[in-house]
Formats: sequence, C-alpha cells, structure tokens
Amino acid sequence: MDDRIISAKLTNEDEEMAEFSLRPRFFSEYIGQSRVKENLKVYIEAAKMRGEALDHVLLYGPPGLGKTTLSNIIANELGVSIRTTSGPAIERPGDLAAILTNLQPHDLLFIDEIHRLNRSVEEVLYPAMEDFALDIVIGKGPSARSVRLDLPPFTLVGATTRAGSLSSPLRDRFGVMSRLEYYTVEELTLIVSRAADLLQVPIQEAGAVEIASRARGTPRIANRLLKRVRDFVQVRGEGIITEAGARDALDRIQVDKMGLDHVDHRLLMTIIEKFRGGPVGLETLAATIGEESHTIEDVYEPYLMQIGFLQRTPRGRMVTMRCCEHLQVEWPK
Repeated sequence: MDDRIISAKLTNEDEEMAEFSLRPRFFSEYIGQSRVKENLKVYIEAAKMRGEALDHVLLYGPPGLGKTTLSNIIANELGVSIRTTSGPAIERPGDLAAILTNLQPHDLLFIDEIHRLNRSVEEVLYPAMEDFALDIVIGKGPSARSVRLDLPPFTLVGATTRAGSLSSPLRDRFGVMSRLEYYTVEELTLIVSRAADLLQVPIQEAGAVEIASRARGTPRIANRLLKRVRDFVQVRGEGIITEAGARDALDRIQVDKMGLDHVDHRLLMTIIEKFRGGPVGLETLAATIGEESHTIEDVYEPYLMQIGFLQRTPRGRMVTMRCCEHLQVEWPK
C-alpha cells in the first residue's frame, strides 16, 4: 500500500522534492483553493494591521492537498518564524511546554496530524490557545503546586485528515477552520507546468493535461507522476513531455485515465468476477484480495466512491455501471 505511486501519503521522495523548492512560498505562487486562500489573505492582513497574532487556524481535508504548504505560506505572509511538529511526536505535556516556551511573539506553531495528540497533551494545549498560559504542576503528593507560565501571543495551525476525530473542546478553540477540496484538472495542469519549469523539464500543455487528469485531484500525486514521466521521456523519448509521451509512461506504470492503479483494478474486478458485482461484505472482500479491511475502507474506497465506481450499501460493497464501462467489462446481470 505504501509504495503505490498514486498514494497521497508523504514519502521520502516527496520530502526531497519539497527541499527542491517545488512548494510555493507565498499566496501569489499558490495555485487552487481560491476561497480558502482569499479568506486567509483577509485574516492575515487584518492581524498585521492590528499588530496582533493571527487567530488559530485548523486546516482539514484529504492528504496531499497542501495543508503543510499553506501553513508555511501563512508564516511567510505574516513575516514570522514557524515551528513544525506532529501530533504523535508530542508524547508528554513537557514536550509541548518546551516547544511553547521557546516561541517568540506572534510565531507560528504547526502541528500536523493534530487529531493524534495525546489527551494529556491536549489538555495542556487548551489554556495555551485560549489564555496564552501554561499550567504546570511542580512536585508530587501533598507538596505539589500549580504554577502558571505566561506565553507570548502565538498562532497555532493544526492540520488533520480527520476533523471528526478532534475533540470538541480542541476544535472549538480554532478561530479559523478551512477545508481543502480536491483540485480540478485545470488547476493541476498549472501545478504540473510550474513544477516542470522548476525541475527544468520541457513540457507541452497537452502533456501537462495528461498528467493532471490522472492525478486524482491531488497535487502531491501530480508532482510524483511528473517525476516518473520525466524519467521515461529522458531515457526512451526526446526529453520533452508530450501528450503521447506522458500517456505511454503512465500506461507503463499502470495508472489509467481515471487515476486508478493495479490495486484499484484488482479490487473492482474481484467484486465483478467473484461476486457478480456485489453486494459483498467488507471482511469477505478484504480476505479475498488479501488486504486489511481498514485499509480498504480508509485508503482505497474514498476515491472510488467519489468518482462513482463503488457504492457502500447496508448489504455490502457494489460496483456501478459506470465502473464496468470504464473497465470495459459486461455489467453483471
């Protein structure tokens, strides 16, 4: 699952690409998410005019849509430093206290996967977000006492792929909540063209469209596909990404016109061939294709349901007629 080229999860190669400055640094370079971008511009400008720290921001949505990139852009637009960490990395309240006490006034703290914060850490975060103060217990037993430390005003930017997993007290303390949506093919085409320019790869517009149309609405996947197509055109082509060159390369790595790979095909064809199109229970399907049920539910199904290829029903999973037309198989009677 982790080595799928169309996986939206961050890989080591993606981190290397980020170091190569594929990520935009300011709103002027950022493509897509127009409503979120325009609203954030207003909030940032208002905070700068008042000389205050920006209100706490929660960014949520599917992986690979630019939550980390947006947090860095917010820091750059504010002209402040950013401290980056993740929910699982903060194991104890003392870890969070060490991070918060080292922040300068108006600095930005970015916590990725904030829904995975330890509950004891989360409770320490409440007064820090609301009152810019830390309540620390010193000592043990009868001699223990609570000490309140004042913190400089700061902005917390939290990112999560599961907004519903956040506790209500934490979610209510965010003043700005923005959901990132999947990108259109037109937006992804601009992103691919920009990335190709930064990578110094000649690309035709039709080639960028071909890559963008198979990227499942996700910039991270688009950039990853671009690098693989670049490899093919440099070795087996003329070094220029054309429509035909991009199509040939993507067909070779088994990513079809809808962005489905061999794993998606295997799941859908299993339902069609072995269960006559469904319905089939999740556990039965998982055992048949040799995958964990939660992997199917969390990784494979969301995109297949979004494009109308798969249905969840009370009796189990079913493929749709649109799916059969795409796979060029007969609709099960």
